[in-house]
Amino acid sequence: MNRETTRLDYLTRTERVQRYIYDHLDDELDLDVLAEVACFSHCHWHRIYRGMTGETAAQTVRRLRLHRAAGELIQTSSDIRNIASRAGYGSVEAFSRVFRSAYGEPPAKYRDRTQSPPEPNLMNPKETTMYTTEIKDLPPLKLATLHHVGDYMKVDEVFMKVFMWNAKEGVVQGEPRSIGVYYDDPSVVETDKLRSDAGIVIGDEVTIDPPIDGPDIKTITVPGGRHAVVTYKGPYAELPKAYDWVFTSWLQESGEEAGENPVFEEYLNDPRTTAPADLLTNIFLPLKGQRLMTRGESV
Repeated sequence: MNRETTRLDYLTRTERVQRYIYDHLDDELDLDVLAEVACFSHCHWHRIYRGMTGETAAQTVRRLRLHRAAGELIQTSSDIRNIASRAGYGSVEAFSRVFRSAYGEPPAKYRDRTQSPPEPNLMNPKETTMYTTEIKDLPPLKLATLHHVGDYMKVDEVFMKVFMWNAKEGVVQGEPRSIGVYYDDPSVVETDKLRSDAGIVIGDEVTIDPPIDGPDIKTITVPGGRHAVVTYKGPYAELPKAYDWVFTSWLQESGEEAGENPVFEEYLNDPRTTAPADLLTNIFLPLKGQRLMTRGESV
């Protein structure tokens, strides 16, 4: 087996493990079981997985469970003991220690803070403690995307498939720009019907072959033009609060009017190596006067 064939084989096995983790977050994810899913030697597969993903399998499981737990703390009234148990911890105390280490505060305090409205900056209404906003004229962006229907909190799994596709195909060298396009308002559309695209920025000259046995990657172009660019710092689970602030406070104070194209986000650092409190996200809100966006097809 030559070097390139070996690399592609390792990527395929790693992707299989990641899919299994996403599908079995509520199960006992024994590392030996994951080795069998990967069809790797039990002695060496941990190093291989870390080399391919940048984190250990145990770190992947912990990160995804804590991300889900943060969303449950914000969006539900579920008892913290139940959330701790679902995240794989036998006690609230153990869960609180790990959650505080990752999110900077214990679960109860996190819930209280995130369920309260953000405090405005009275000296500058364009800024709050967590958000800064400016208006920019942006160029169009061509994306290679995978479509998703369902909970926005699960879009990270779709991004994983896009990253693995790019790692195999080599379309973008180095670290690609990650863009999520969100078509529906989760406050009015049922969770299982929410539509989004997870993608990476590609060059205008790039064409995508129709899939044979891989993910159904398609190209779309996000139109350029005037956008409100909101820079948000903090956990992805708290992004809905940033949207609430943009639509209920910023738009009214700015005198601007939202355009008809969907909102999109760019993720500026890596959740595998960045603490949730330090994650940076740019939210792009199209403003009135833009050309309407159209979805492309596989080419």
